[in-house]
Amino acid sequence: MKYAIIDIGSNSIRMSVYRLDEEDNNVYIQFKDKIMAGLAGHIENEMLTEKGIKKACDALRIYRRVLGNLGIDNVYPFATASLRNIKNADWAKQKIKEDTGFDVDIISGKEEAELDFEGATKILDIDDGVLVDIGGGSTEIVLFENRKMKEAVSIPMGSLNMYKKYVKNLIPTKDERRSIAKDVKKEIDKLDLNTQTKYEHMCGIGGSIRATRKLSIELLGNDKPNKEFSTEEIKLLIKEFEGDDKLVIDKILQIVPERIHTIIPGMIILNTVVKQFGIKYIHVSSYGVREGYLFKNVLNTAFNGGNYGQGTSDRNK
Repeated sequence: MKYAIIDIGSNSIRMSVYRLDEEDNNVYIQFKDKIMAGLAGHIENEMLTEKGIKKACDALRIYRRVLGNLGIDNVYPFATASLRNIKNADWAKQKIKEDTGFDVDIISGKEEAELDFEGATKILDIDDGVLVDIGGGSTEIVLFENRKMKEAVSIPMGSLNMYKKYVKNLIPTKDERRSIAKDVKKEIDKLDLNTQTKYEHMCGIGGSIRATRKLSIELLGNDKPNKEFSTEEIKLLIKEFEGDDKLVIDKILQIVPERIHTIIPGMIILNTVVKQFGIKYIHVSSYGVREGYLFKNVLNTAFNGGNYGQGTSDRNK
């Protein structure tokens, strides 16, 4: 059995195709793809514009054709902050259905955080810590102990909407960076979270965190095999991207060109969160909300709650 999960995010639209092997009870990733749609950049007066909905539909029609050619009928599209944080979500959902045939499930911020944890814990080797998923339009935070979720929350701040809100040019100034950090901290402080308990480890999910690790490998020489990096490296990278804008742009373009405008806001969000909880080490997870959606909302329904392990095809290892 094959299943396609489509994640309509604020920055990118991603599709993952999984194969369920009923003999060994494992799920294998067949392939993954992403389209950088940048929907958060097409929001005006808290509403997604016609141009934004066209970009979403164009991407989804591409995936519709791919899945049709592969003969995959089990398709589950969902949207996160890209649609839940806009006033015209019902209109956007209807337009997508009319144009592509996809009936999109718009999930809440809390549900996204819970699904992040559901997915990450399939491969997570941390008993206590904080899970953080930095997307384009929101950031999810989960506190967990003894591998059990204690609190799951979401704030409407991500790498792309923080860029759009605060950054005038391509690279944020010192004042713009401070404004992003201040706004994120203020939003976290408003939550009913226990920030007094400090955690040494974080499970990191999302493109911003993966890109931060990639920058750490290329610029700081950190290439630990367990996909780990330290919070000190975030500070070094942020400092690395101060000064001459041309040099900063060149460095980013060489390593993570698709995140030229969002990587610094993303790192500022990450740095603000780790300060709140005293994090020292970040472990990057390859599983997140899409896998959580598959395990909890698809397989548990279709297969009566079976306990499925992790597997990965050779091309995606």
